[in-house]
Amino acid sequence: MKRVAVDIGGTFTDCFVVWGDRSVQRKALTTHHNLALGFNEALDTACQELAVGREALLSEVDSVRYATTLGTNALIERKGPKVGLLVTAGFKSTVPIARGRGYGEGLDPVAQMDIPNADRPDPLVPIPMIRQVRERIDYKGAVVMGLDEDDLRCQVRSLVDAGAEALVVLLTNSVVNPSHELRVREVFLEDYPAHMLGAIPMVLSHQVAGRKGEYVRGMSAIIDAFLHKVMYHGLGSLELNLRNAGYRRPMLVVHNSGGMAQLNSTDALQTVHSGPVSGIAASEHLAAQGLLGNVVATDMGGTSFDIGIVVEGGVKHYDFNPVIERWMVSVPMVHLVTLGAGGGSIASFDRMYDTVRIGPESAGSDPGPACYDRGGLNPTVTDADLMLGYLDPDNYADGHIRLNARRATMAFEDGLCDELDVDPVDAARLVKQTVDANMANGIAAELRARGYDPRDFTMLAYGGNGPLHACGVARNLDIDAILAPPFSSVFSACGAGNMHQMHIHEMSTYLVLFDSVAQAVFSDFRRFNGIVEALEARGREDLLRQGMPESAIEYRLELDMRYGNQRVETAVATELSRLESVSDVLRLMEQFHRSYGQRFGEGSQAPEAGVRINTIRVRASVSLDTVDFSDILPGDARLPPPEAVGERACHFVGVEGALATPIYDEAALRPGTTINGPAVVTTRFTTYLVEPGWQYRAAGQGAVWFLRGERAAA
Repeated sequence: MKRVAVDIGGTFTDCFVVWGDRSVQRKALTTHHNLALGFNEALDTACQELAVGREALLSEVDSVRYATTLGTNALIERKGPKVGLLVTAGFKSTVPIARGRGYGEGLDPVAQMDIPNADRPDPLVPIPMIRQVRERIDYKGAVVMGLDEDDLRCQVRSLVDAGAEALVVLLTNSVVNPSHELRVREVFLEDYPAHMLGAIPMVLSHQVAGRKGEYVRGMSAIIDAFLHKVMYHGLGSLELNLRNAGYRRPMLVVHNSGGMAQLNSTDALQTVHSGPVSGIAASEHLAAQGLLGNVVATDMGGTSFDIGIVVEGGVKHYDFNPVIERWMVSVPMVHLVTLGAGGGSIASFDRMYDTVRIGPESAGSDPGPACYDRGGLNPTVTDADLMLGYLDPDNYADGHIRLNARRATMAFEDGLCDELDVDPVDAARLVKQTVDANMANGIAAELRARGYDPRDFTMLAYGGNGPLHACGVARNLDIDAILAPPFSSVFSACGAGNMHQMHIHEMSTYLVLFDSVAQAVFSDFRRFNGIVEALEARGREDLLRQGMPESAIEYRLELDMRYGNQRVETAVATELSRLESVSDVLRLMEQFHRSYGQRFGEGSQAPEAGVRINTIRVRASVSLDTVDFSDILPGDARLPPPEAVGERACHFVGVEGALATPIYDEAALRPGTTINGPAVVTTRFTTYLVEPGWQYRAAGQGAVWFLRGERAAA
């Protein structure tokens, strides 16, 4: 297997290269003005280690996979075309009203506590760019009023004259009958063929989101249209960069649904948050091969801290109405929680609570933390880690960045010490205590809201700063086992390299499997099977268009089910592909009953309220070769630690004064090596901090376990 995968984050660009039986990881600072430059730098350093030229490598690899923050950055910076919106007459205010609560979505918890003073986000489609079209389809899909094509032509002409660079069509109930939206596009192309308007796209809302909900469906289409230009040119430029270097295969783009596809089969909206989702996909793959059971994936990078859940049995948690930036949309996205708690997160004084506040602002890669000595003036989490003795200033980021401890101390003295009335080291210790607690609280809230106990999970700690803060986070959660996976510093890029070709299609529905009032069991099998067949056909067409053999396509049926009118839905992955009899329905309800009890406690089930299906989802995929993660368990062998390469005075939360802490190098990665904390293991790509009371144990493939209590003694 020969493969290249890249994950571009807010601070670093991570590159993971598989070259036969060798795997190489490299990092470079993200070049926001031209993402290809950071990618080329990271790839070139990987090529140097492999002793192969960039052109030779790219001419032989089977694929280049790309996870990007282009879309996220474009939304934050509002860099996009002028978008025009066509809606059903009488529904002009659907998007501006934003369900009456749009001004609160996407705000941090503190701001949401002060909703009366919250500001609405600047609209992607201002009200003067919205036009109404005379037509109407009812909720069953019946045409109540035909499309007035003369009126449509006038409205389209008005938007074009107003300078619209992209058009969105949002007609009521188009998900049950898309005929009017499809006709709008036909009329548009009749009057304005491609040779007249060039690359002006028209996005039909029913093709972007297949579920009811006019506002969220509209925002999905609007964001897709808004990102179309920057994604087209940004990814197109990257593909051109690859072509110039000798790469001839299609570039693959990671989707936030947990799969990937060629550029011509990718909507712009599908690329948002694709980097963190790659890490969750890698966590799922690793948990399955390593037989880890339930896993909570935590990615602490330079800008943010991302949380994902991987439960035993392979059921993924999706957000069907995720909030992207400040807008709720309607696309199936792997569930992800992001906190402003990365290494570059800025620490400031919170006057209301008389303590330290971490993030959400970040120093990013330019200028970066104060200790980078590139002009940063604010104290950050990385500055605190350096002052506490955890980081080697001469061996950070494989020696490419030399850290300046004096700059870090000055940043704390100027920014926090006077306010807190403590010395710089105590302020740094408080920053670490706060950021660890914030991350632990985020994990606990996420797991417990979904009916899980954190103690039943193994914590995966990856990203550039994951293994550095893992023990502090787990201590707050009462978790006794942490795994820093192989290639932990570029684990999301590794996940992009391990992904399969996949498309997810889903449809909102309202199917009552058991009507508790009528005491009736669902029997309209033709309706259910028809929906499944249609979703399978869409996925099959996507994969065939990308050159995948039909015989290799696999389908997986997932259903979002609930008891009665409960708000909580449980995703059930079933081996059934069709419903043929009442016994199939009973079998499906039994599976839901069992899954619900496992999550919320046996006896919490409520079949007397009825059982419903709210969403039918089909995943169509083709499995490709992946990196083997089967040799990651700690094993029984315990080897003494290698000779320490040095010693530093390190400060720990809950410990008075400094502790003389041995420092180890990459020799400590030998499988079976066991080290009792406190200790620091510094490698070329990351730093492992073993806090007092924890045990470090190296496993195969560069995996590292942190254990305590009974887990350490086992």
